[in-house]
Amino acid sequence: MTVEKKIYFASDFHLGMPDLERSLEREKSIVSWLKAISNDASAVYLLGDVFDFWFEYKTVVPKGFVRFLGAISQLTDAGILVYLFPGNHDLWVGKYLETECGVVVVKEALTIKLGNDICYLHHGDGLGPGDAAYKWLKKVFLSKIAQRVFAMIHPRIGVTVAQKISKKSRLSQNPREDNYLGDSKEHLTLFCKNYLESCKTQKPRYFIFGHRHLLLDIDLGDGRRYINLGEWLHGGQYAEYDGVELRLKAWVS
Repeated sequence: MTVEKKIYFASDFHLGMPDLERSLEREKSIVSWLKAISNDASAVYLLGDVFDFWFEYKTVVPKGFVRFLGAISQLTDAGILVYLFPGNHDLWVGKYLETECGVVVVKEALTIKLGNDICYLHHGDGLGPGDAAYKWLKKVFLSKIAQRVFAMIHPRIGVTVAQKISKKSRLSQNPREDNYLGDSKEHLTLFCKNYLESCKTQKPRYFIFGHRHLLLDIDLGDGRRYINLGEWLHGGQYAEYDGVELRLKAWVS
């Protein structure tokens, strides 16, 4: 019997957060999910913040995550396409995961076809109005100068400090931001609406993002939807496209 192939989307694993024990437990759950979907997946899109911090030195990468790296390598070895988007926590993802694990690293917004429908993909950071300080800071961090300067710091110091900053950033987040702020205040909802207004042809039916750590399915009108993939810090959430419809689902390992 022929198995109908599906496309899967997930984001915000934050591997490494908040400590080894809880990160490892979450990593095992993610690996179980990857193994389960390997039976019918044609492609897997990981939309950012897979790692709570990541930096590639010339000959060194952060230790850990071996189970996860092995699982995505098994997918690509089996001919399943795996696309990985850098997020705001792992924006320094480079060529290591491409050469070692066979994934495709996507550093810009990506538009794909789901059946006859257009789908817009991005982690979600820096989109929409406002947040000028972060948008500027992101440009600085992505500059070759910033990466060269960080590469000069010994990994034992650089990675340790960066991990602590990343952890503090997540723990100190305004609790208000964990709630949906309403269509008139949510940056990503506003981005979707502005994009549709400015797009004269080939308008996306789906906008799929991570970043907000909220499981969302927002009606944008005219059958168009903004999907947010939630997060894996407090459970496993993902989206599945079965060739007809895109659905949000929960993973229970």
